[in-house]
Amino acid sequence: MKIPIWSRRSFLKAAMVGTMLLLARPSFASEMIEEEKMAEGRLLLYHTRTGEKLDVTYRDSGGKYDEGALSAINHILRCHHNDEEIDMDVRVIEYLNTVDKSLGGDNLIHVISGYRSKEYNEMLRRRSRRVARHSLHLTGQAVDLRIPGVSLKKIKKTAMSMRFGGVGYYPRANFVHLDSGSFRYW
Repeated sequence: MKIPIWSRRSFLKAAMVGTMLLLARPSFASEMIEEEKMAEGRLLLYHTRTGEKLDVTYRDSGGKYDEGALSAINHILRCHHNDEEIDMDVRVIEYLNTVDKSLGGDNLIHVISGYRSKEYNEMLRRRSRRVARHSLHLTGQAVDLRIPGVSLKKIKKTAMSMRFGGVGYYPRANFVHLDSGSFRYW
């Protein structure tokens, strides 16, 4: 396996293009990067509730998305409570990828929660008032995660520096929340 060596310039280019992709619809991705090559979209995911692992390249360096790979991401990020799936927002997938690349890339990301069915979200709300009634998990726009070997504070700081979406910091529960909503943090 070839390990990519990131120069400051290549990292900044990838981060810039990744941010542009986060702000655009996926169909416009190839138009935005016509002449610029970027790092491929690759994630290593481990779902802590189901024990499933996924090593997937969902976007090539030219900006073309692989629908089969996106389906595999939708599957691993499904509601573990009832196996219900939804099309995850590609912006949250790109956000997750950009955070991962900023932390060195190819990290095994432990997913605590991706999509949540309405039924499961309501069950969680009955147990805790910290669960939002209109959570972005319900629309496939949020992921709760941790990365072994990387502190939660570092993940939070990295995500917040991008000023893209929501960043929730839950040290007692041992995870960080990322979403593709407006920039905010808690």
